[in-house]
Amino acid sequence: MSKHLATEQEKRYRKWIILLSVVIPLAVAALFGINLRRMGFDVAPLTFLPPIYATINGITAIVLVAAVIAIKNGKRSLHERLMKLAIALSVAFLAMYVAYHMTSESTSYGGEGVIRYVYFFILITHILLSIGIIPLVLITYVRAIAKSFPRHRQIAKITFPVWLYVAITGVIVYLMISPYYA
Repeated sequence: MSKHLATEQEKRYRKWIILLSVVIPLAVAALFGINLRRMGFDVAPLTFLPPIYATINGITAIVLVAAVIAIKNGKRSLHERLMKLAIALSVAFLAMYVAYHMTSESTSYGGEGVIRYVYFFILITHILLSIGIIPLVLITYVRAIAKSFPRHRQIAKITFPVWLYVAITGVIVYLMISPYYA
């Protein structure tokens, strides 16, 4: 496939990338502020979800590392399947995260001293980078399906460590706040 054709294919997805990169964080922020129980809906709090979605974050980190190992060993098909799995896991995480926050009260971090600052540093960087990873993943994926592999590799070198950081810090945030769940 020529470079020009791949670029045209990428352009067709650009609007979707921009739309999803804006809509997903805004929707999550909006839904995060909606608590169905406080609105009078008779729904059970989904308090069992945090350890599940933290585990999904951990599995995502493992899948990302496995995908990089696969491509470095020339296993493109395996790499592709693992990356699709990582995206699916991230979507599952997001759905569970939103469902939890729509049915349960937020938990405040109870740590004190230096560890409190460490927690909030990790939490804030996790949140900011989780927003930033959306366009990075989408652009990286589109470049792969457009078979624009040099450009795919170029952005994947940025996408991989950021996504890995988001996945790992998701687990760390859970482990740090879990003692304070009601």
